[in-house]
Amino acid sequence: MYATLLDGKAVATATKEALGPRIAALAERGVTPGLATILVGDDPASEVYVASKRRTATSLGIVDVHHHLSADVTQDQLDGLIEQLNDDPAVHGILLQLPLPEGLDGEEAVRRIDPAKDADGLHPENLGRLILDQPGPTPCTPTGVLRILDHYEVPTEGRRVVVVGRSFLVGRPISVMLSSKARNATVTLAHSRTEDLPALCREADIIIAAVGQPQLIGLDWVSDGATVIDVGINRTDDGLVGDVDFAVVSERAGAITPVPGGVGPMTIAMLMENTVALAEASAYVAARRRA
Repeated sequence: MYATLLDGKAVATATKEALGPRIAALAERGVTPGLATILVGDDPASEVYVASKRRTATSLGIVDVHHHLSADVTQDQLDGLIEQLNDDPAVHGILLQLPLPEGLDGEEAVRRIDPAKDADGLHPENLGRLILDQPGPTPCTPTGVLRILDHYEVPTEGRRVVVVGRSFLVGRPISVMLSSKARNATVTLAHSRTEDLPALCREADIIIAAVGQPQLIGLDWVSDGATVIDVGINRTDDGLVGDVDFAVVSERAGAITPVPGGVGPMTIAMLMENTVALAEASAYVAARRRA
């Protein structure tokens, strides 16, 4: 057996193409979606990520509003910039690139973002809406994972899913999303202190690896035919690798995402989709007020 490759680039391309008519419809109403990105400090990886997001936004016709702050910026200065962007009607989505340099409170800064401009879907109010199954922007990476599963018609109904990693960025929200009535998966949220983690993963129909440990998940972690979604992006001397040992696991899994080219492109695509949706919601509210 050799696993089917779940090509995130292809899904991301289709997702971005579908945004074209929606952006055009907004233009007819005099609205151009605007995405504000905030980068603090000079972390090379963060700079690469933000640059890619900005290029994608510009290519789609989304206005790019970028702020690059020095690592010695104060919390008050960062919070003040976020408040300024909250009040800017040309900005529909705000993305704060995490993690922040030492000395800054990333959670506090995210709380400052207007939930109606939360392009990353990480504001506590929007995470609460997610738990309550209410509409709102959803976290980009987990949503991208679900979009890949949908595109390749990987069923979740009644399936056993093990999520390895419990961060609020990926692990926790995707466990909620998969266990919702819309998905009906049975989800186990595992972590570094889970007893006999390889044995638990072998019971899974779907494994979602989001733990940040290079090639942690090996051949003996995976049952024959399982679907393996690798969210990890780890920089090594040999280049980028995921949390899954792709070369060996792909010989046993039924389907697998590569790194790079798997979940990463979908994270950016879902950021763009969130931004367009927030612009549509803003235009709707403005129209209601004028009526």
